[in-house]
Amino acid sequence: RHFPCPPSSPRNLCDALEIQCTNGAVFVAGRYNKYSRNLPQTPWIIDGERKLESSVEELISEHLMAEFKADSFNFSSSGREDVDVRTLGNGRPFAIELVNPRRIHFTAEEMKRLQQAINDSSDKIKVRDLQLVTRSAIGRMKEGEEEKTKTYSALIWTDKAIQREDITFLDDIKELKLEQKTPLRVLHRRPLAVRCRLIHTMKSEYIDEHHFRLHLKTQAGTYIKEFVHGDFGRTKPNIGSLLNRTADILELDVESVDVDWPPTLAD
Repeated sequence: RHFPCPPSSPRNLCDALEIQCTNGAVFVAGRYNKYSRNLPQTPWIIDGERKLESSVEELISEHLMAEFKADSFNFSSSGREDVDVRTLGNGRPFAIELVNPRRIHFTAEEMKRLQQAINDSSDKIKVRDLQLVTRSAIGRMKEGEEEKTKTYSALIWTDKAIQREDITFLDDIKELKLEQKTPLRVLHRRPLAVRCRLIHTMKSEYIDEHHFRLHLKTQAGTYIKEFVHGDFGRTKPNIGSLLNRTADILELDVESVDVDWPPTLAD
C-alpha cells in the first residue's frame, strides 16, 4: 500500500550538489642509503619543536608528492637506524603510500629520472631500485622482519689498553645469545621487556690500544649500542663483560639489511 512495486516515477529531478573524485593509493618502493650522522629517519619533533631540519622520509617524499600530486603520504621501512647511524651497502628497504594521487602512470624511465632527482637533491641520502609496487607487496617487506639478519660495523673504545690478542677470541664466538632489556634510551616509546637476540658472527679489527672495529652479523632487532656498552647491565653478555673492561661505542654503521625486497632493477 505504501511502497508500490515498481515505484512510481520521480516528480523532480535530482540535483548533484557536489562531486568528489579520488584515486586509490599508489605505492612506491626502493632502498635508501643514509650517509649523515645527523639525520633522523622520520621528522624529529619533541613537544611540538623540530630538533633537526630534515629527515630521510622528507628528503624522499617531497619529490614523490610533487610528481604524483598526492594529498598526503605514509612512510614505512624495514627497521630503522638511529639519527647518528649511517646505512651503507645496498641500503634499507622502504615503501611510501601516496594518498589520492592525481597522476598514477609512470614509465620505468620516468621512475629512473625521479630517482636521479632525489639523489641529486641531497648528499645525505641516496635511493636505488625506485619502483611502483602493489599494496600486497608491502607486506613482504615486513614479513619475517625479526628473523632477517643485519650486518654492522662498530667503532669501539675501551678504558683499559688492549693488544691485538685481547680481542681475537671474539672472532671465534658464534650464535651468541643475548638477553636485552628494553634500552633506557627507548623506554619512553617501547614497553619494558626482555628480548632474546642472537649475534651470529663477529670479526674484530685492531686499531690501537684503546680502539678497535667490530663487524657483526646479527638477528634483526638487536640493539648494537647496548651490546657494546651493556646499558648498565641491561644487555647480557656485552662487549664490556666479554673483555672484562669498560667499553663504549663511538660510531655505528649498518652495512647490510638482508631483506630481498624490492626486486633489484637493471641499471
